[in-house]
Amino acid sequence: MATVSFSRMEHGTREDYLLLHELEQHHIAGTAERLLRELARQDEETYEGYKITRLGHALQTATLAERDGADIEWIVAALLHDIGDGLAPQNHDRFAAEILRPYVREEVTWTVEHHGPFQMIYYAHHYGWDPNEREKYRASPYWQSCADFCGRWDQAAFDPEYPTKTLAQFAPLVREVFARKAYDPAVLKPGAVLGVPSATNA
Repeated sequence: MATVSFSRMEHGTREDYLLLHELEQHHIAGTAERLLRELARQDEETYEGYKITRLGHALQTATLAERDGADIEWIVAALLHDIGDGLAPQNHDRFAAEILRPYVREEVTWTVEHHGPFQMIYYAHHYGWDPNEREKYRASPYWQSCADFCGRWDQAAFDPEYPTKTLAQFAPLVREVFARKAYDPAVLKPGAVLGVPSATNA
């Protein structure tokens, strides 16, 4: 395998960096497959105590979103929103948001980034914490989208009896989103609020 000539970046040549750029494009193109492998791994490595695995929760959240008529960005975000649980358990929401940020609209990224404090309304009082942590973000145009994401999909996706789609069924959507041009303004749509679709046939 070809390698660069340097052991310090400051000594790299143009040829070195052209080689790295070429190899980087190949690596970026494999992002979706790495994400799918990580999701599959979450069927084995999971938080204890829940009735379903972390993968099961991800799939159920995405299934609920799809059955509500959500667009591809909401569905993929629902699938990936907790992907940081294993590597970043203290800030898993921001971890997942950074993975999504180059490829989906700002509304969706913001929702994933903030779903942690928004979920606290369902359980924080049991620990003596503030269940209204979400109110800190009330001024955001995306506040309602995040509240709806959590209420309709995330907090409702822990049912072992719910008919949930498989990872293989969602894989094409993940590949489609992560094949997009990164940071395309036409995709990011800063300030646009499309909202979470209403429950229709869940």
